[in-house]
Amino acid sequence: MQIVIAIAVGLALTQLANLATTVYLHRDLAHKAVQMHPAIRSFFKVFLWMATGIAARQWAAVHRKHHAYTDAPEDPHSPARLGWLRVQLTNAALYRRSARDPRTTERYAKDIPITLPDRILLSRGIIGLALGVAILVLWLGWVPGLVASAVHTVGYIGLGGSVNGVAHTFGRRPFDNSATNVTWLAWLTCGEGYHNNHHAAPTSARFARRWHHFDLGWWFICVASWLGLAQIRHADVDALASRSTTSAQV
Repeated sequence: MQIVIAIAVGLALTQLANLATTVYLHRDLAHKAVQMHPAIRSFFKVFLWMATGIAARQWAAVHRKHHAYTDAPEDPHSPARLGWLRVQLTNAALYRRSARDPRTTERYAKDIPITLPDRILLSRGIIGLALGVAILVLWLGWVPGLVASAVHTVGYIGLGGSVNGVAHTFGRRPFDNSATNVTWLAWLTCGEGYHNNHHAAPTSARFARRWHHFDLGWWFICVASWLGLAQIRHADVDALASRSTTSAQV
């Protein structure tokens, strides 16, 4: 029974990490499609540091570089160049390699300030990961805690690889870009599977185009906005995609 609980905790942590990634790192920090309340930003930032070891500023910089050079040689994780299976299996390492290059953050994260907590602690992912594992072990016990950590790690890294690998290779392309829409992946990643929509309208806080499409990140933003905890800047995929296409043609 303890192992079942540990697996459930690991899966729950993966989904919370996916939610924090898509809402805070992706839609807020990287693309500024929404501005979340500082309390939500801080919670997600610290949680991701402990759950994934991610330094928020580096993640945003690498992702912006991906959009600037999609499928070009400079793209940090292009399945068109590397093959989708390599991206699927080594996505975290590809991110890390680009993040370690100081030129990446210097160029693509100029507008994101380095805070005092970043300098002292939050840029040190290994400390965050160690703290996260320690909390799980103290809560669940040695074996269940390590099982929960393993389930979460495999789930989060695997789904992140799928967004950059599967959702640039398989699926539907309603818009003219190399990304794809993969419905089952959207269900598992809080909306990130609607990747073709996102590449067509990167500054949209909403990835799904229809109300019934499962975009949990967007639904969370809507509730936060209703509570006064978020300011939505852009949210119309079709309008933004059309504007982008028109600008490219001019």
